[in-house]
Amino acid sequence: MIRVDDVHVAFGDVEVLDGVDLTVEAGEFVGLVGPNGAGKTTLLRTVNGALTPGSGEVFVGEERIHDLSSRAASRRVATVPQDTSVRFAFDVADVVAMGRTPHRSRFSSHPDRGAHVDAALERTETTHLRDRRVDTLSGGERQRVFVARALAQDAPTLVLDEPTASLDVNHATQTLALVRELADESRAVLAAIHDLESAARFCDRLALVHDGRIVDQGEPADVLTTEALETAFDARGVVTTNPVTDSPAVTTLPSTTGGGSRVHVLGGGETGASVVGSCWAAGHQVSAGPFSHDDAARSVARTLEVPVETTPPFAAIGRATVEAVSEQIAAADVTVLADPVIDPAATVCELADDAERLVLVESRPLAERNYAGERGRERYEALRRRASVVDADRVPAVLDEKPDAGKVLADD
Repeated sequence: MIRVDDVHVAFGDVEVLDGVDLTVEAGEFVGLVGPNGAGKTTLLRTVNGALTPGSGEVFVGEERIHDLSSRAASRRVATVPQDTSVRFAFDVADVVAMGRTPHRSRFSSHPDRGAHVDAALERTETTHLRDRRVDTLSGGERQRVFVARALAQDAPTLVLDEPTASLDVNHATQTLALVRELADESRAVLAAIHDLESAARFCDRLALVHDGRIVDQGEPADVLTTEALETAFDARGVVTTNPVTDSPAVTTLPSTTGGGSRVHVLGGGETGASVVGSCWAAGHQVSAGPFSHDDAARSVARTLEVPVETTPPFAAIGRATVEAVSEQIAAADVTVLADPVIDPAATVCELADDAERLVLVESRPLAERNYAGERGRERYEALRRRASVVDADRVPAVLDEKPDAGKVLADD
């Protein structure tokens, strides 16, 4: 177990850690996330005993890590550093065997290349590198060798500083899956991880570090929010759920200077979801609906905290909803018809009639979307004649054009 109690660390007049409290239980994998310079590396170096806090305490198990000798501390905490550069031309097997140093007699002069080393090389898939000089390896290969060294150390606590920073996608996933396994074997694991989605996928809990403080901690879905991205990372972003891993998926977006158009999105489905998301990402002030409760566009709008009007599935659009949407369209500079379904009362057409400027996105033939017969077709075609017809990915660009720029035709 790791317990950090009210830890303060300063370098000169600069306080790098400011009253940090954190607990990592045996069998738990906790990820440190946050922007560069937040204090993550300093916290890890304090946990492994390399840095002594100005105040506060760090316990590993029942012992204060800073009361222990370096050898004793290394038997309790294994570390994978961010910087894996090596100045000497050691063989890989010798580097991994260095992990056994805390367990060897003071009078032993040779590295121990025994079962612990072989097992560590095998688990990190670096056996084929064992006789290579470590200074000839790529950054990613060297990173895996240092993970193997930490495994050979066989400590109950593991701290890792950006363990996947130099790895390709495949080895990054394999490495974090291995770290997950090590936690499941009753180790306490604390790691700084720059990839938010990977942290959310593999960690039990996340601790969000900002300006030397842990500003939030808990399950990944509770910590990774759009508000957290903005506050800690100064980034605009969207947090959804990855349908494969069922963990938070984070998409960061370019910052905007504001001042975009007011846009209302009518329609729905995947096309509507795409338009809502792209207009929001481009910095426009978006409102949307009416969407059905189970519509993908509604889900995206709610995630982005876009004002959205909703209706029950397969129900007629109520008068109160029509009035609310009418007000939103009246306030909008542009109304986007995103693959709209024409209900039997042609309510969508009625709403769009009042739009000052129309943009139309069509992904499916009208025949598949028209439930108002010939009347619906005629009203839709009338709207189409005065709209700019574009592909979904062109909508943000069209919104930036002057209204008198003429129709923009969809790409062939």
